[in-house]
Amino acid sequence: MRVMTNPDFGQTAHDYARHRGGFPPEFFDSLNEIAIDPKGARIVDLGTGTGTIARGFATRNGQVTGVDISDDLMREARRLDGEAGVTVEYVRASAEETGLATDGFDIVVAGQCWWWFDADAALAEATRLLRPGGALLLASWDWIPQPGNVVDLTERLIESHNPEWLRGGGNGLHPEFIVDLQRGGFEPVSQLTFPMDDRYTHASWRGRVRASAGIAASLPSAQVEAFDNELATMLKDRFPDDPLAIPHRVFAAVGRTPT
Repeated sequence: MRVMTNPDFGQTAHDYARHRGGFPPEFFDSLNEIAIDPKGARIVDLGTGTGTIARGFATRNGQVTGVDISDDLMREARRLDGEAGVTVEYVRASAEETGLATDGFDIVVAGQCWWWFDADAALAEATRLLRPGGALLLASWDWIPQPGNVVDLTERLIESHNPEWLRGGGNGLHPEFIVDLQRGGFEPVSQLTFPMDDRYTHASWRGRVRASAGIAASLPSAQVEAFDNELATMLKDRFPDDPLAIPHRVFAAVGRTPT
């Protein structure tokens, strides 16, 4: 079985844009608890993908620049921005070397992507980008496997098709975010976390899973199709309710540069 060591989310840009809606409104509504206010803030969204966090901040009157290495994902982001009636500037660059202005931003955010970066280099770049007292926000929106639930069986199916996928079995908590922020000199560190369900039809759950690192971002198209057919059968046989309530957890940690 051939798999790709490094996922290429550009390969699944269409499914990503259609089925990965990103962080829920409750995430943005709760950011005041950790002193993040996007209104009027200059914001960089690292690993922006299809711009889900960038758009969320832009709709709350942030001045947002999205950074990603995939032109395909950012093309979808611009289309979705147009549909939402917001404006985000997009830059093709890595999180470790954005080319953006030094001390030019109030908030740097990395949502559902920090684990793909070279943490030391990304911390250094965030430090360079932020003004004194600026905030680095690391956030995740993870599905949660529980014994025998739809996420658990979906993860087992992913592993059977892609043994190199090692991201299953999580609990939605990321203490490494806190460790990295402290190691990078971002103090004090505050955190925010809460569980909630997200609802998916059978078709949209299949699309969401296809757009994950373990499937269409890593596997050849024939293997993606084989996986999708098995997932469709499993959903029909084991989880006939449609839509499905999929357990998730929001986790976010934020630290600030010295003033």
